[in-house]
Amino acid sequence: MAGTNTGASTHRADVPTEQSWNGVPAQPEQTGWMGWILFAATMMIMVGIFHAIQGLVALFQDEYYQVGKNGLTLHVDYTAWGWVHIVLGVVMAGAGAGLLAGQMWARVVGVVVALVSSVVNIAFLAAYPLWSMIMIAIDILVIWAITVHGREMRANRG
Repeated sequence: MAGTNTGASTHRADVPTEQSWNGVPAQPEQTGWMGWILFAATMMIMVGIFHAIQGLVALFQDEYYQVGKNGLTLHVDYTAWGWVHIVLGVVMAGAGAGLLAGQMWARVVGVVVALVSSVVNIAFLAAYPLWSMIMIAIDILVIWAITVHGREMRANRG
C-alpha cells in the first residue's frame, strides 16, 4: 500500500525535510568524511594526554629536556611550562570528549586549543624538537578536520 509506513524507514517521501531559509537542507548529510571528526576528537584526547605527560615531566624532571630553561624560545622556568602543558592537556582532552558528543562548544574550544597547542609547541621546539614538530602537525590536522567537517558530527548526533 503506497504511503504507509512499514517501520523499515523513519523518513517518508511525502514529508519534506527541514530546510534553511535558502532551500539548502539545514543539517548536512552524513558522509564518509565524518571519520575525520572522529579522528580529530581522538587525536585531541591523545594529544591532551601527551601534553599532560609532558607537563608532568617538566615539573618533576627538568633535566630530561635537551636544553636548559635559558635555551627555550621563551625564557620560562620548566615548572611554568609544566603547568601550561598540564592545563592545555586537560582542556584539549575535554574538548575532544565534547567533540565526540557532537557539541558545538567543543568545536570552538577545539580549534582554539589546537591553535594554542601549536604555538606552545613552537615555543617548546628547542627543548624537544622532533616531538614538538609532530604535535604541531597533529594540531594542524585537528584544526582542518574540525573546521571543514565539524557539522557532520552534530548532524549524526541528532
